[in-house]
Amino acid sequence: MLSFRSPIAHREAAPPARVRISEKWRDFVVANWHLGFTAFGGPPVHFQIFHTKFVDKLKWIDEQMYQELFALCQGLPGPASTKMLFCINSIHGGFLSGFLAFCIWSLPGAIGMYCLSLGVSKIGETMPSAVYALLSGLNAATVGIIALAAVQLSEKAITDQMSRILVFLGGAVGMLYSALWFFPVLMFVGGVSTVVWDYRWIHNFLKKFKKQRVESQESQEAIDNTTVQDDTTSITSSTARQRRRDVDQDAILPVSAPSTPQISTPPEFTEEKQLLSWRTGILIICAFFTTFIAVMVLRGTLKTPPLPYSVFANLYLAGTIIFGGGPVVIPLLRDYIVGEGWVSSRDFLLGLAIIQAFPGPNFNIAVYLGSLAVRNGNNNFPKEVGALIGFFGMFSPGLILAAGVMGLWSTIRKRRWTISFLRGVNALATGLVYTAVYRLFRTAVLDEEYSGGRELGIDPFWVAVTATSFVGGRWFGMAPFFAILLGGLLGIVWWGIVKA
Repeated sequence: MLSFRSPIAHREAAPPARVRISEKWRDFVVANWHLGFTAFGGPPVHFQIFHTKFVDKLKWIDEQMYQELFALCQGLPGPASTKMLFCINSIHGGFLSGFLAFCIWSLPGAIGMYCLSLGVSKIGETMPSAVYALLSGLNAATVGIIALAAVQLSEKAITDQMSRILVFLGGAVGMLYSALWFFPVLMFVGGVSTVVWDYRWIHNFLKKFKKQRVESQESQEAIDNTTVQDDTTSITSSTARQRRRDVDQDAILPVSAPSTPQISTPPEFTEEKQLLSWRTGILIICAFFTTFIAVMVLRGTLKTPPLPYSVFANLYLAGTIIFGGGPVVIPLLRDYIVGEGWVSSRDFLLGLAIIQAFPGPNFNIAVYLGSLAVRNGNNNFPKEVGALIGFFGMFSPGLILAAGVMGLWSTIRKRRWTISFLRGVNALATGLVYTAVYRLFRTAVLDEEYSGGRELGIDPFWVAVTATSFVGGRWFGMAPFFAILLGGLLGIVWWGIVKA
């Protein structure tokens, strides 16, 4: 039953607009201020932190919206966890809140990586063994936290046999092949697979085939039994009719009844929190690709472009074509930055080791690389220009595309095939988290001889550190921040016992 209230009473009961705005920004600051300082572990752990805070505690979005945003952020290029935080805050408080949340989230790590770039020239070819032990402990604990995040994400992504298969295939195939084009194709195939499964197209085809086979058998039986007596013919006909009734009872399911339950659309996004119209969303996406094409054309046609522009163009390209988040960006940046001769291999590996221990997005390594590239170019541009180029070049493509797609999403998410498609993307993206565990496991241990990293199994102690962070988070509720700090402390203990 609908109830109506007097407008005068409503105005008297409603808090002043200034009070509502102040409460809104207070809630925003309380929810976001610490994430850029405490969110260790990379995108898989970030997703779990966001779920605990924004779904379980604050209830800014519901579980269905979280799963949709997770699949969208994995299916779009750029930093996945950064886009997730931007979308959640934009839905709750508008695009200004989303942009400010992005700044609070990314700037602490970006400033730290910039400071690292200032001091890296003063570091010798090797670092003290205690520093290597500290970094190895941090990396080992990070592997355990990412493994825990993979398990927790799998518990939410697996809803039936098809999603279970896709999670397994995402992890297994991602370990075997890692070309850039492979990840978006893999997630697209996963989305199509769940659409086919949910709409039971294969089931319908098999049932049609079964019905045709039964009818052909009936025809063959009728020809073979023409010389049989009437009573035998009657029995055969009744058997055939009974078989036809069985097939008809097992009729083809209509496309309008997929195997997954009907999912209602949360009203807070489609009605009250609709940020952009679908026309504006398309306009933003088209404007982005126009600028992207212009940057790439200039990149290929200019004979001697300024070094800052070349660095920006390479990082802008990397931020546009990277799917899968931080674990995928590292080898690509090695080709686009180290391969151009702008940064040495030693400095790149040092930044790679440090970024694993930094909070916030792994894409902040672009700030470090941009600053070093401009500084090593022997030009008059200050290092701050390189850091800003790296920051905006890597982050802007993903955020712009996320903003444009959110305008379209309020329209297309009402269609059931969209939910089915994203369910497959979500399952495959969850499987790729296990790929991140595998890749970091192989390069987590650093020492003087192997600055590029060795696998954790080189010493059982590091595997024990990984298990400690996993068990601490799984069974004792240890926060990722403290688990990773504990790993660094255990690394120092190992150095004091074994090395010192």
